[in-house]
Amino acid sequence: MNTFVPPAVMGRVLSLRGSGVLPLAEGEVMADGLRVRVDRTATFQKVLSGASLYLKPPSQRQGCVVLNCPALHPKPNLPSPDTLTLGQLRTVLLTDHLGALLRRQGFTVSCCPVLPEESDIIAFLRMLGVDWPTVPVNWTNDEREEKMLDALQNSRYREREENEARSREGEGKKMEGEKEEVLLRVNLKRVFQEEQLSGYDPSLGTCTVLRDSVSHLAQLDSATAGCTASMVTAVHVTSCQDEFRQQQIAMLWRASGATVVQRHLVCGPVKTPATHLSAAQYLQLRRVQMKEASEMKYGEQVEGQTWDDIIKAMTSATVRFELLSTVHTSPVTLDVHREGSVSTKGPRGGVFVMYNCARLHTLFDSYERGVEKGLYPEIPESSQLDFSSLKEEGEWLLLFNYLIPFSELFDQSGQTLECDGGGARVNLKTEQVCKFLVSLSKDFSSYYNRVHVLGEPLPHLFNQMFCRLQLLRALRELYHSALDTLNLPPIRQL
Repeated sequence: MNTFVPPAVMGRVLSLRGSGVLPLAEGEVMADGLRVRVDRTATFQKVLSGASLYLKPPSQRQGCVVLNCPALHPKPNLPSPDTLTLGQLRTVLLTDHLGALLRRQGFTVSCCPVLPEESDIIAFLRMLGVDWPTVPVNWTNDEREEKMLDALQNSRYREREENEARSREGEGKKMEGEKEEVLLRVNLKRVFQEEQLSGYDPSLGTCTVLRDSVSHLAQLDSATAGCTASMVTAVHVTSCQDEFRQQQIAMLWRASGATVVQRHLVCGPVKTPATHLSAAQYLQLRRVQMKEASEMKYGEQVEGQTWDDIIKAMTSATVRFELLSTVHTSPVTLDVHREGSVSTKGPRGGVFVMYNCARLHTLFDSYERGVEKGLYPEIPESSQLDFSSLKEEGEWLLLFNYLIPFSELFDQSGQTLECDGGGARVNLKTEQVCKFLVSLSKDFSSYYNRVHVLGEPLPHLFNQMFCRLQLLRALRELYHSALDTLNLPPIRQL
């Protein structure tokens, strides 16, 4: 059977234009439909002439998102680096990463709870590049706590005295692991049933309200108080072990009168076979391993403030990629043996990504030195270059697989949050940035090892060199944008 496409239709297809449409060269009628060929030269010209547009979100979203990290709430004592578990550390880093992604898309984001400045946990988080909100050491939230307690006491979901008496005999559920003064009891099952909230554990039942629970609610109320957007969403980023408790908190907040949309992002456990490490011990182990690996590769030059900063950044990258490269609902298993867990070689996680980002900086430093010496002219505008000289398949892959889809990839978390329905849990593809960067680094490394970018300073070679530098300059900006969502500063030399 012959397929006929009228010339006018073919012409309209080949003349399609727009920011989301690649330039087309020709079309071919096949048995299964119309097949078109992308004009690679025109695509290089279009994308690299406006590369900054491809690195920005396709649209700026509106709304306020409160990211609540239960691992950092006092229970009743403030967490410390030595008491923070690896599973809890995973939720903190995921909260930090998600916040950067959502801000990039235009959301107003606040993190909860606020923590005392100069506390041990704040100092620890800063070592990992986490800029968590702080308050003065003498700050209290007593007034708001009283407000939340009063709201619960007047809630229609509060269990009255005769029911409270029975609850004391064991029919109700206490907040897990707590031994404090019971302030009152609330029937949480009625909350999600009467307000038709799906996805909550049916065994929530009646729970006791303790002082630390009221403190948690006051922090949430404080975080949402400054939100002026019409759409406010609270995302509770919690470990699977703490999910039940956080559902209790969420329903207590609802019972107090809060109308904020609440979603639960649940993280799988972090396993360390045959050993147990706190977050502080894990970070110290990775730092020591990173320093030893650097000394083995670079020798005696690994000393001084510059190398201290490099090792700090590489350690943070290692930790973040280990804990964030896996789908957040799945478990993470860490190799925490002293030997071989961290390497400066091979396509493995954060170190590999940071190393290849540094290679790009080194390349452009070499080019700039060549310009200063008069070997190379300045890079012309894209409109003055002939991109038909980019014939390497690796060059096309870097453009087509990474530069072009970059902004759409980073927009997905906001799209998911804006979707209605779906129940209490929300699954966001928070692992995609790490996987994207590792894949990019593998393809860039393969290309860089195969192609000599800075050629002989001969005029007839300049066009191809400049086209390659335009491509790699856009990739360098892509690295910066992606690493920024992980709060990782790019390494500029190694």
